[in-house]
Amino acid sequence: MTEKILPPVAPVKPHTLEMHGDVRIDNYYWLNQREDQEVLDYLNAENEYYQKLTAHTKPLQEALFEEMKSRIKEDDASVPYKYNGYWYITRYEKGKDYPIYARRKETMEAPEEILFDCNVMAEGHSYFHLSGLSISEDNKWASFGVDTVSRRQYTIQVKNLESGEILPFKIENTTGGSTWAGDNKTLFYTRKDAVTLRSEKIYKHILGTDVSEDVVVYHEKDETYNVFVYKEKSKKYLVIGSGSTLTTEYRILEAKNPDGEFRLFQKRTRGMEYSISHYADKWYIMTNKDKATNFKLMTTPETATEKENWVDLIPHRAEVLLEDVDIFKDYLVVSERSNGLNKIRIMPWEGEEYYLPFTIETYTAGTAANPDFDTDILRYSYQSMATPSSVIDFNMKTKEKTVLKEQEVLGGKFDKDNYTEERIWATAKDGTKVPISVVYRNGIKKDGSNPFLLYAYGSYGASMDPYFSSLRLSLLDRGFIYGIAHIRGGEDLGRDWYEHGKLLKKKNTFTDFIDCSEYVIAQGYTSAKHLYAEGGSAGGLLMGAVINMAPHLYNGVIAQVPFVDVVTTMLDDTIPLTTGEYDEWGNPNEKEYYDYMKSYSPYDNVVSQDYPNMLVTTGLHDSQVQYWEPAKWVAKLRTLKTDNNLLFMDTNMDAGHGGASGRFEAIKEVAKEFSFLLDLEGIKN
Repeated sequence: MTEKILPPVAPVKPHTLEMHGDVRIDNYYWLNQREDQEVLDYLNAENEYYQKLTAHTKPLQEALFEEMKSRIKEDDASVPYKYNGYWYITRYEKGKDYPIYARRKETMEAPEEILFDCNVMAEGHSYFHLSGLSISEDNKWASFGVDTVSRRQYTIQVKNLESGEILPFKIENTTGGSTWAGDNKTLFYTRKDAVTLRSEKIYKHILGTDVSEDVVVYHEKDETYNVFVYKEKSKKYLVIGSGSTLTTEYRILEAKNPDGEFRLFQKRTRGMEYSISHYADKWYIMTNKDKATNFKLMTTPETATEKENWVDLIPHRAEVLLEDVDIFKDYLVVSERSNGLNKIRIMPWEGEEYYLPFTIETYTAGTAANPDFDTDILRYSYQSMATPSSVIDFNMKTKEKTVLKEQEVLGGKFDKDNYTEERIWATAKDGTKVPISVVYRNGIKKDGSNPFLLYAYGSYGASMDPYFSSLRLSLLDRGFIYGIAHIRGGEDLGRDWYEHGKLLKKKNTFTDFIDCSEYVIAQGYTSAKHLYAEGGSAGGLLMGAVINMAPHLYNGVIAQVPFVDVVTTMLDDTIPLTTGEYDEWGNPNEKEYYDYMKSYSPYDNVVSQDYPNMLVTTGLHDSQVQYWEPAKWVAKLRTLKTDNNLLFMDTNMDAGHGGASGRFEAIKEVAKEFSFLLDLEGIKN
């Protein structure tokens, strides 16, 4: 007789939480002690339970991993881009997990100069990430940030590219990014608050001096703002930016004068967002000033930066979201979004404007690295649900395009003509039409029998554009349909789409997803027996809310690093990100927001009912969503759910919010998720 494997049971230790006269009892509050051995024992017990109950899927996981890995060109390289006399390239070597950063002087035939081999640098670390590579204007110095914990606290160092020596000093607890002044010896960087991890101070380091002597050039004291520093594409100005969810502010300083004082561009006005780009004798400002919900483009003289001097260049349009601009010597390139689709608009300073032509509705296109001013060539990227991503050089004068690279899908079996992609529209309860991007293998019958994985995010105004994934083919080729629900809370259909899915309208995000789920069932794409849902981080909050509200619609749910304990987290201003999030979720110190948050917070609304099969993932060192949120949620679900469905929690004890750092380790995590879905469908290989 087979021994029954019982799930771990977290001890109940009631903890009283009171706010606005409302009392909540949190039985698992104790799980927030990261160093406590009892906590670690519980997390390990959950991992062991998950491993034991999925042991029979190990061969499938391994087969999926090898299959997905076999489609990837292991010795791959980025398309080189030219900057300041050098061609820069990022490449991978066969069998290695991490990138190699290199450059060649003037031509691609010149000898390769390896800047950083991350495979060597990652030795001895279970997690490794290099970020913020910045080259001085004389091409001699490279600053870079390294994180070996996955808590997004980077240590900045500097390498002498002539001698190969990495200078002995280390700048701890930074964002990883840094910016060289025009004197090639002064480096500006951002430090974080050690507890909340808020980016709060801009420092200046001068090569040859001790880090302890670095001076603060700007301190952002408002806890709802983060700061950053960069150099304009024109190289003339250094810029300090300070931003919250709803408001931005910038300071500028000539890059050749790093010891000067940064001066205010335009002081912050609550609710007014703006971003700046410099060219010739003007600043170009993308802003929502004057109730321009979808943003507009304005200009102002270089020497008169206050908003009173700003003049419209591209006025506000109710149906078109202005997303970005790229400035060239002879062209202005505008990235727009209308009806949920990316548009690239070419506007010569002299001559007629036009749009790049795109023919289908399930694509994503966007401008890529364009560091060169004086060129007719625009580099952009393109992909669709069934079309691998391409990097394209487009001649804005002749309108000729050159595909520099299309992502290779190895193995000889992939043909994009074998797949159908569609954009379909579900009608939400309030009558709003919500688009869903769908891809599936040709020949599928809409008889309700198909397994369907529906993904969404729906927060922070982040648009979830259709994209190609060679990993996803392992589901499609086994009969799955894959869909992305472009729900409110993202910015997929313009700024109003975001505004109607946040704060006191947040529940639209959840009901939109439920309505999309009901629509694909009603249209015969799938049925509740075969529908699966997936979301991560704020998309994990979506998963938690949806299964409390409509658990009957799903056979299984994957919640990656889910933000599920909304009220408690938003009341704790020592947790990274919290205070900066008030404009997204509301401030629960105010009763109206507290009550609304509590009405949907997944952890607070777990009830005694049947729940779908579930796989919950987290990372012990996650700084974005602390591991204890999913841990507490799973512990509570175990005691209240009334079904015999699977409930797994897989905690990566070495990593944080982004999961494993090596490219192949990350595929192993996807293989785990896919095997969970395929096992529920009874698909063995």
